[in-house]
Amino acid sequence: MFVAFAEKDYLLMRILGLIPARGGSKGIPRKNIVALAGKPLLAYTCEAALGSHYIDRVVLSTDDEEIARIGRDCGVEVPFMRPTELARDDTPSLPVAQHAIEWLREHEDWDADILVLLQPTSPLRRAHHIDAALDIMLENQADTVVSVVEVPHRYNPYSIMELKNGLLQLFLPGQTPFDRYRRQTVPKFYARNGPAVLITKVSTLFRDQSYYGALVLPYVMDEIDSLDIDTPYDLEIAEFLIGRGLREGF
Repeated sequence: MFVAFAEKDYLLMRILGLIPARGGSKGIPRKNIVALAGKPLLAYTCEAALGSHYIDRVVLSTDDEEIARIGRDCGVEVPFMRPTELARDDTPSLPVAQHAIEWLREHEDWDADILVLLQPTSPLRRAHHIDAALDIMLENQADTVVSVVEVPHRYNPYSIMELKNGLLQLFLPGQTPFDRYRRQTVPKFYARNGPAVLITKVSTLFRDQSYYGALVLPYVMDEIDSLDIDTPYDLEIAEFLIGRGLREGF
């Protein structure tokens, strides 16, 4: 059974919203600030973070002066420039998050209790998604809350096939207690959707050297809001949805 936080815990905790946005990108050049429906891709995440009722500070971590300028124009803080060694293609996000937390502690005497990591490639994730995920985190004393999307039936592990010696074979062969070809009977699976929202206790981040602690809870988002900009085609889909007003909040 989960035990809800007392109301004072909401007030005492410092919640940091961190947007990691380095300058390099291979799939889409300058992806983090590419134009989407008339404004930089980064702007959508800045607006969502600033609209949260819970986040105390929104900080942009970047190595790029243009991205930093756009971030400031959007109203978020850029108190430091990310070191070059933390902005390579193969740099994982964990040390980037740890660097931001440690910098704020050492230079501004500001300690975060909870980190909300917000990738700039999820333009359809909005403030109410962030707050709903934080509600789950705070009410259930979770170590981590991560946004997920239900895996479509056609990509369900029980539907997937692989090629072996030129022949199609089930990836998970054998008998099942359900009809693997009927969507209604196959178990549901979930995948991280970017993730659009990743929340973790700062103590977990440093103690376990991971975003994921012992108690990880999901925040389920729908397929459209889960759109993650990875390819030019993703950008076209987002442009269509936002530009034609087919998604609320834009």
